[in-house]
Amino acid sequence: MAAIELTALHKQFETTAVITDVNLAVADGEFCVLVGPSGSGKSTLLRLIAGLEAASSGRILMVGQDVTHSAPKDRDIAMVFQSYALYPQMTVRENMGFGLKLLKRPKDEIARRVDEAARMLNLESLMDRRPAALSGGQRQRVAMGRAMVRQPAAFLFDEPLSNLDAALRASVRGEIRALHQRSRTTSVYVTHDQVEAMTMGDRIVVLRGGRIEQAGTPTALYDRPVNRFVAGFIGSPAMNFVELPLHREAGGLHAHWGAIRLPLPAGAAPSIERVVLGVRPEHLRLADAGVSAQVRAVEFTGAQSQIDLSTEAGEMSVSTTDRPALRPGDRTHLHLPLQQLHFFDAVSGLRLGAAEEDR
Repeated sequence: MAAIELTALHKQFETTAVITDVNLAVADGEFCVLVGPSGSGKSTLLRLIAGLEAASSGRILMVGQDVTHSAPKDRDIAMVFQSYALYPQMTVRENMGFGLKLLKRPKDEIARRVDEAARMLNLESLMDRRPAALSGGQRQRVAMGRAMVRQPAAFLFDEPLSNLDAALRASVRGEIRALHQRSRTTSVYVTHDQVEAMTMGDRIVVLRGGRIEQAGTPTALYDRPVNRFVAGFIGSPAMNFVELPLHREAGGLHAHWGAIRLPLPAGAAPSIERVVLGVRPEHLRLADAGVSAQVRAVEFTGAQSQIDLSTEAGEMSVSTTDRPALRPGDRTHLHLPLQQLHFFDAVSGLRLGAAEEDR
């Protein structure tokens, strides 16, 4: 049974639809990440699940129970916000136990649950401090602990790492994943950072304009994006795209990049008019022959080098663990890995040859 199930969910503010016909089932124990650019509807969708926004139409089920019109307190969820939402006058211990106190749980039960969460999150030495005396990462761990002691049916995370610096984000990200692996509590996590989504999610749901573009495992979205939007959004550095001339030949449809002939997938519709080639920077190789290119810039980031290039079809980037002796203005060539090329209909944006199960 799905722990959370959304059916034909729609949310409209006055005349503006922000969530349109969303159907999604989050399995029991799954860590599901909602990702998308600003304005894609991911936070609104989370607030609908939490009951902080009322659905305009559609249904929300939790563990088989219809909670579409239920108050947040009746949905057995715990939410972690990006702003921590801690009470400044309370200690860490008091903040973590406050929700249970409101539920009138026995004092010994509150103490036991708070102590268990504190051990899991390494907060034991901070229990008598107030939020002002904590770092950002510590405050976020307290917010997580407050959610944990509730022992809810589902955790909802609303961009919980956005206020942390890069090092703290990596640390707390690991703590959230470790928490999930220990508790196996169903979790829905909102982020605009696709790297967070890729490293944390059992399944990723990519949203754009209030609709689901694609839902699947991180590897499925990375290897088999259903359209150009998903292909460009998932992956860092972003996928390269260039539009190429299309030729109809006896052997089928082909794209041409200079003298290089690139066959389109067998399932490509014969009515296609224009084609866009997509290839990830880490799949390209610098070579002695292939697509001619001129170096625009070289960036060394430690583990990798990124080389920005100009070609006759457009700009491309190569990501490599090598340290090529190249400078801006140098000439080089690109090797195109035929098995790792993606082709998209330039009009619809759909990936050519995408199977129905990729959607």
